[in-house]
Amino acid sequence: MLIFFWSMLISMFSIPTIISVAHSKRILDEPDYRKAHKTMTPQLGGVAVFAGFVTGVAIFGQMIGGVQQMLAGCLIMFFVGVKDDINGVSVFKKFFVQVLAAGIVLFYADVRITSFHGLLGIYELETGISYAFSFLVILCITNAVNLIDGINGLAGTIVIIMCMFFGGYFFYYNEMNYAFTAFSLAGGMVGFLRYNLLNAKVFMGDTGALVSGFIISVMAIHFIEMKSINSTPALSIGILFIPLFDTLRVFMIRVFNGVSPFMPDRNHIHHYLNDIGLSHFMVVVVLALLNIMVSVVMILFSDLGNSILLLGLGAFGLVLSFILELLQKNFKKR
Repeated sequence: MLIFFWSMLISMFSIPTIISVAHSKRILDEPDYRKAHKTMTPQLGGVAVFAGFVTGVAIFGQMIGGVQQMLAGCLIMFFVGVKDDINGVSVFKKFFVQVLAAGIVLFYADVRITSFHGLLGIYELETGISYAFSFLVILCITNAVNLIDGINGLAGTIVIIMCMFFGGYFFYYNEMNYAFTAFSLAGGMVGFLRYNLLNAKVFMGDTGALVSGFIISVMAIHFIEMKSINSTPALSIGILFIPLFDTLRVFMIRVFNGVSPFMPDRNHIHHYLNDIGLSHFMVVVVLALLNIMVSVVMILFSDLGNSILLLGLGAFGLVLSFILELLQKNFKKR
């Protein structure tokens, strides 16, 4: 689609200028024990992704069904992300901005989850519960995408995969406003990966991660609300598998170890795979294929219903967690 290539080209041709400005103004990410890069690297790549995405949607998209309000929320997230990448922003301020952005799509566009579609025997949700749960979903997905931005190309690749699955569904079921949104974000991220996947010259920073996570969360809610598709809650979790699995697993490890679930560490799945000897590129390939595999399996068995699908996905997550811990322990013994 034209919107994909437009966003890709805008993003791709913006990044060299952003890199040049970041170096001249010393807007660079410093290495530390948690980070894989060894040199000072610009982290404003998200500006290019946002430029490609927002111009693509503004020119080719359809401002209906909550897309206009989503763009307003993206703009707020964009500015706090830029400030955080340049000077840093407190956790409270970032949380407040996420709440504000979520409120815009919830209360001004009424984009929210109104039904569990029979999951755990629950169908229609009361209005208050619907708003509260949708609010938590937006915050969870937004931050989950942000948390997997730990090695070159990972977050961008996973975002593209999620966008292509959601976009494909939206396009097939003639939800063109959200199909354009998904393909525009995917295009902007492809342009960014040109400079990030191998020998990263720029990072997306919070600007790209927070905005992308917010857009994905709104698309996921709209997808869940599509009545013509079987098991949309389970399917959406399958499509979002890597960021949701990693975030839940890391939070549980931190709580088990008696530390704050928000305390940064090296327990993310990409850290584990990197520690056992996989290169950044191979980690991206493994996790991308895993996310695609889970998504395809969930789609193929969508007729089984939400409860069975999520039970199976939960069992797979436990097995995967056990394998990761086993690999990590064997690595430490060497």
